[in-house]
Amino acid sequence: MLEAMNRGALAGIRVIDLSRVLAGPYCTMLLADYGADVIKIEQPDSGDPTRQWGPPWFGEEDPAGQDLADEGTPGGSEQRESAYYLTANRNKRSLTLDLKSTEGQAIARHLIATADIVVENFMPGATAAFGLDYATLAAGQPGLIYCSITGYGQTGPYRDRPGYDFMIQAEGGVMSITGPVDGQPHKVGVAIVDISAGLFATTAILAALHHRAQTGRGQWIDVALFDAQLGWLANVASNYLVSGESPGRYGNAHPNIVPYETFPTADGRIAVGIGSDAQWRRFCVLAGRPDLAAEPRYATNAGRVAARSELVGLLGDVFRARPSAEWLTALAAIRIPAGPINDVPTALSDPQATARDMVQTVNHPAGPLPLVGPVAKLSETPATVRAAPPLLGEHTEVILRDELGYSADAIDELRNKRVI
Repeated sequence: MLEAMNRGALAGIRVIDLSRVLAGPYCTMLLADYGADVIKIEQPDSGDPTRQWGPPWFGEEDPAGQDLADEGTPGGSEQRESAYYLTANRNKRSLTLDLKSTEGQAIARHLIATADIVVENFMPGATAAFGLDYATLAAGQPGLIYCSITGYGQTGPYRDRPGYDFMIQAEGGVMSITGPVDGQPHKVGVAIVDISAGLFATTAILAALHHRAQTGRGQWIDVALFDAQLGWLANVASNYLVSGESPGRYGNAHPNIVPYETFPTADGRIAVGIGSDAQWRRFCVLAGRPDLAAEPRYATNAGRVAARSELVGLLGDVFRARPSAEWLTALAAIRIPAGPINDVPTALSDPQATARDMVQTVNHPAGPLPLVGPVAKLSETPATVRAAPPLLGEHTEVILRDELGYSADAIDELRNKRVI
């Protein structure tokens, strides 16, 4: 098992994952994809809350009520898992541990002493009650990299507030710029604040690993969902900071580029992005509209932005003259970015997704499990999908016995006390 879990660029790095739900688990999954040995510590009996966030479910209840976990550890009488839990927990091992108990805290400290990285998303200050805070652990383990992911960070007036993706999308400004121009604010259709916070945490951890390799010193990384939301406002935030004007909603259009949105065709709708003046001129030739190319007000992107409403109205008539497939073929031929508006099943089955191994299948007790594959392709140490997300407590006994030296009797006693 350990050999299978120790491959890739982060081979030999151990991560103790004390996080739950999405931002932290997504971060630690990426580290696991790159070869780190990630041990996910979960509450006995219940585990990560996302295990109950269904439907949909993968697998069904085991009709015989058999224990499905490996190593003889508790796995419950169900082999089904929620699709949400499966999103962010592949390539990990699961160890159940009651961190409120003295014995559980001692085991966690013992395990962390063998690790390089800890990732947690408790409320600020909560881990100090367990003796699992950075200051306590780093006193005896100065090389430890400790990443805390919270709603609002370890400082500031909101530090003690719980933070969830939806509320922070609202509070962090993205909902104000998402949705129809004349409609209500909308959230993004995926938990993008959690995902981006997980990505920021991952890059920070990798930077801290490089720093440790040079100095021998670890550090505490403080990642806030609120900061992540503000960080990925990107050009929209910059537009405001430079102009002083509050950004509005543009629907599917771009605030800084025209034409760059969806257009109706003879039989549907496509997305088109004309990002340069040269592309604009090529498009006008393709569309058979030399008059548009000759119009001085449309010659530059700045002019097209100023004439947005008028020009987009004209282009709507242009695009309606041909079906979607014809437009997409013709636009690709002159190197203008354009694409169909796919639903999720179509996107995941697209030939490009297949060529890039973006859907991969891994063995799970309930059967072959399809998962979205790693994004980054490393030539020498590729990220891999090696193991399905673990059943609850699947690896508890093997970790305690083989890696921490607990006897069978000691493990039974811990189980009887409901520590594990």
